[in-house]
Amino acid sequence: MSSLPTNCLQIDEANIPGSPEHAPLAAEAINRVLDQFQGQTGVHFCFGNYGGQTIQSGGWKRLIDFLNELHADHLVLELAHRPETDLHALKDIQPEIALGLGVVDIKINHIETADEIARSLETASRVLGQERIEYIHPDCGFWMLKRSIADRKMAALRLGRDLFLGIQPDE
Repeated sequence: MSSLPTNCLQIDEANIPGSPEHAPLAAEAINRVLDQFQGQTGVHFCFGNYGGQTIQSGGWKRLIDFLNELHADHLVLELAHRPETDLHALKDIQPEIALGLGVVDIKINHIETADEIARSLETASRVLGQERIEYIHPDCGFWMLKRSIADRKMAALRLGRDLFLGIQPDE
C-alpha cells in the first residue's frame, strides 16, 4: 500500500475535556505524534457526542495550560453551544496557536441561520480579537445527523462566514 501525502494532520481527543487530570500524559502522547509530522497540525477537542448528548462536563478554562503545552499549529474547538465564559478562557491560549471555533451545533437538528453564525463570530471576535480566529467549523462530525441536515448546516456555515466578513452572496 502506498501512502498519500497530506498537508495537515489532525488528532481528535474527546476525553481530556472531561478528565483534565490526565492532561499531562495526554499532552506527552499527542506531542509525540505531532512532532513526527512534517506539515500543519491540529488537535480537535470536544465534550463528546453520544446520541446528541454532551458526555463530558467542565469548560475550557481548566484546560488552558494543557492546550498551551501542545505542539499543534491550531486547535479545533467545540464552542457552538458553550457559554461565553469559554471564549474568555481562550484568550489565554498562546498567540502562536491558531484557533478554530465551532459555530455549528452538531448535537441538534436545528439549522443555524447565517445571522446566528455571523453573531457567534462577532461575539468571538469581540472577545478574542478577529486575528485569533483562524478557522470556523462545526463542533464535531456530522455522523448522527441526516445528510440533508448536515448539508444545510454546512451551507449556513459558509453564508454566516460570508455575512461576518462582508462578502456579498452569489447571485
